[in-house]
Amino acid sequence: MKKLVITMMAATLLISCDIDQTKKTKLPGIDIDVDASAGQLPSFDVDWAEVNVGTTTKTVKVPKVVIVMEEVEVEVPYIDVDMPDDDGTMEKEEQTLMVEAEVSGKEHGLEIKEIRAMNNNLIVISELEERTLSLGDKKLRVSDQITLNAPDLNVKHYIVGERPDRVFNTRYKYFKTIGDLNNKLGTDYKVIYSK
Repeated sequence: MKKLVITMMAATLLISCDIDQTKKTKLPGIDIDVDASAGQLPSFDVDWAEVNVGTTTKTVKVPKVVIVMEEVEVEVPYIDVDMPDDDGTMEKEEQTLMVEAEVSGKEHGLEIKEIRAMNNNLIVISELEERTLSLGDKKLRVSDQITLNAPDLNVKHYIVGERPDRVFNTRYKYFKTIGDLNNKLGTDYKVIYSK
């Protein structure tokens, strides 16, 4: 067993290195008179793999931090809706109407300005306004919310302002001006909340 291990180690050593013979083998000469001349064993130079350890510069993708607003207790508007055709049997449910946007470049303010209603439809109109404080290369999420106590209604959000170039902001429809939004909605909606 030892011979097998030694043979395998020798084979591994020979396979994993580059060997150049520097002298040829010369066997000892033998004379019948038993005079022997000196022989020569082969010699070898063994070149092992060259290993360099250091550092290199590479471009890699790393996650960027998104600044998220912290939860704090604040007073938020509360709207209680009684439908005109309700005889007291419609069940109301309290829900939060929240609007969010993710901005970069400069700080922004986002505020729910108005809620309009028609039949079972609510339109929540918010305004996104750019401010002066620079965010550098950071991103910021801004939001606003209103608590609504009403029967189950269809809710749509529209934001007046420039849509920030972030994937997160595709959840809502943006309009450049309130006039553009009014042209889309028409005059059939009744304003039930205004700030």
